[in-house]
This record gives sequence, C-alpha cells and structure tokens, in this order.
Amino acid sequence: MIRYYITDGQALGDRRSLLDNIARKLAAGIEMIQLRERHLSARELYDLTRSVLQLPNPNGTLILVNDRVDVAVGAGAHGVHLRSHAISPVLVRRIVPEVFQIGVSCHDVDDVRRAADEGASFAVLAPIYPTPGKGPALGLEPLRKAVESASIPVLALGGITAARIEECRQAGAAGIAGISMFQSR
Repeated sequence: MIRYYITDGQALGDRRSLLDNIARKLAAGIEMIQLRERHLSARELYDLTRSVLQLPNPNGTLILVNDRVDVAVGAGAHGVHLRSHAISPVLVRRIVPEVFQIGVSCHDVDDVRRAADEGASFAVLAPIYPTPGKGPALGLEPLRKAVESASIPVLALGGITAARIEECRQAGAAGIAGISMFQSR
C-alpha cells in the first residue's frame, strides 16, 4: 500500500523541523512525499525542493511539488501534484520527462475518471472520512466506485488513521495520503 506524506511545514514550526521529519520518512521508506508548502515563494519552494532532493533517500521515495510544475521540473523533482481544477495533466505531459509523476486531487468519481483520462499517474480522493474544514466526508462507497472506474491508482485522503487504513485497502485504495498521520516532531 502506497504511503503518501503531504507536508505542512508551518505546523512543524520551521524549515529545519520539516527537513528532519522528511529525512525520517525517507529513511523509513515512505513511497511518496508531496511538498505542499503553499506559503513559500517560487524561489523558496525551489530551494526547499533542492534541499529535500539532497537528503539521503535509500528507498527511492518520490518527491512531488504541490501545483508548481515549473518548480518541480527546475528542481529535478520526480513529479507534481495538481489541484482538482488546475492545468490538465495532458498539457503537463507535453513538457515533462516521460517518467514524471502527476498526481491530481479529486473530490468525486467524475474527478477521478477525468484525471485518468487526462493522463494523471494517480488520483488522491478526499475527504473519505470527516476532516475539519474539508466539507462532508465521501465515505468508502465513493472510494470503491472511483477505484473501479479508474485506470490509475486511487489514494484515500481525509481523516485517515491507522485504524482506518485497512478499510481503505478493502475498498480498493492503492494507498493512503495524509498530513497529520505522517507529521511528527
């Protein structure tokens, strides 16, 4: 099962704490990390991405940049994660290396189908469970339907806890994504 850590450096307090946490996740073999530092300028995000890519990565964890295709390509990241109504993955595919990963945030089954049809590498469906400030939870049945309708891996996000991972796996999720469950000091 894919583990997808979405960073929140502001919650950790400072850049050093964020890099230390990422280093621990790299050592632990987490499969993907999304640098979701929306508060950073393009230059700051580029610098952070370069710093992360220079950390020891013994398990080949993929590093993706949130929304900024330019920063991801320029820094040499493994991919980008796009918001649900961002530029189409089809257009991104025209300018990135063939192995470049493109994740897309999705909020219903139609979003997942569209992401697959437009060339995304994977979709992140949310929120599966109740999550403060993220609207009503979708539940496991829409997750199951999204998995069945898509030709790409679908990861579950939103209210995921260790106790809920197995439910998501049984619904067909290829993995789980989260911030708080991976964010430790």
